Amino acid sequence: MSHSYLTTLLYLLPLIIALVLYYRRHSKRETQFSACLAETVKSGVAEPLTLHPVIDVNKCIGSSACVKACPEHALGIVRGKAVLVEPDHCIGHGACEAACPVEAIQLVFGTEKRGIDIPQVKPTFETNVPGIYIAGELGGMGLIRKGVDQGARAIASIRKHKGSANELDVVIVGAGPAGISASLAAKEAGLRFVTVEQEDSLGGSIFHYPRRKLAMTAPMTLPIVGKFNKYEISKEELLTFWSRITGDNDITINFTERMDAITKTGRGFLVKTSKDSYNTKNVLLAIGRRGTPRKLGVLGEEQSKVVYRLIDAEQYRGMHVLVVGGGDSAAEAALAIAEEQGSTVSVSSRGDDILTRPKEKNRMRLKEFATQGKLKIFLNTSVKQIGKDTVMLEQEGKSCSLKNDAVIVCAGGTLPTPMLKEIGVMVDTYYGTAVPK
Repeated sequence: MSHSYLTTLLYLLPLIIALVLYYRRHSKRETQFSACLAETVKSGVAEPLTLHPVIDVNKCIGSSACVKACPEHALGIVRGKAVLVEPDHCIGHGACEAACPVEAIQLVFGTEKRGIDIPQVKPTFETNVPGIYIAGELGGMGLIRKGVDQGARAIASIRKHKGSANELDVVIVGAGPAGISASLAAKEAGLRFVTVEQEDSLGGSIFHYPRRKLAMTAPMTLPIVGKFNKYEISKEELLTFWSRITGDNDITINFTERMDAITKTGRGFLVKTSKDSYNTKNVLLAIGRRGTPRKLGVLGEEQSKVVYRLIDAEQYRGMHVLVVGGGDSAAEAALAIAEEQGSTVSVSSRGDDILTRPKEKNRMRLKEFATQGKLKIFLNTSVKQIGKDTVMLEQEGKSCSLKNDAVIVCAGGTLPTPMLKEIGVMVDTYYGTAVPK
């Protein structure tokens, strides 16, 4: 072997090693992405819930730029092309579209199978019904920064159409990003307003994020407060920030006050809630897409021990808990509580699919916990009555009573689409198409 050949080989060896390591790492990651996609399809959650990317495979070069840009880790590379491997994680951030070097990504609403209803909204955020405005997630924009911007801009439009002496200028429905921003803007503009929130906390959908989840990855500008320059902030930090700024600026939020109806009254509206009624010139809907929690409609459901989300599993330590539902949210709530010392957990599902609907990892843990006696699963059951310290289940015509300290209902929510249509708001259904800009 000649000296020149050896020299060349020595120079090339580091490159060869680097290439081998790169391809090994690349192959391992692609295997992981493929497995993730397979689990997603098997679990039946391959349909994105909101605004999401569609990748043109003819343009995609598999650069991974979109994968790296996605803060929710929803994308992966499979067979050399970008794929939405975790559709239920996608929040329509849009960072993937901006990062793609070949413009192979387009953000769309809905899919060919699952349409998504989006109200028609003008650039002023007013619907086709004068005085009814929509901002944030209900209008299709789930990104926090966009919701904040839309809430402030909607109020800028509303302040041009103030109410008379005997009515409010605006009723703001929802205290998520858009609702908080709108409330600050209304305060700054000196408007007469009321903000109602059906839940007992700020944040909207953010409040339901898992602990320490990264909630925001870009700065935002809020009325009164100004620019908030933090680039990465967790759920807990963001909720604390919102609580502080609403308190510092004397923003009153009417918590646990659900909007029930909107009725046209001449030049304005009557907004009926679970606690009061308001005459107002304008209504700003910033209610997100979680909707109103779907209730069971049984005797005893009005008790404080019945909730519609799991906030902190630790609060159920040593308690008898019933989780109602057959999806991932029910499975994850039951599993989290079952890990708390002294807790007794039961799961009630109307169907026989509690072990097929959740993701595989949740299904396997449910089976494991059930085998170990950490929880009980009641299939083909329905809740008939909730007592002070018991709950009555019906299974195939037979009733059984369980000791009970708390009930967590994970049955999804209902969007206000029928109500919007009833008052004349035009709604378009999108099947995998981009919303016109």
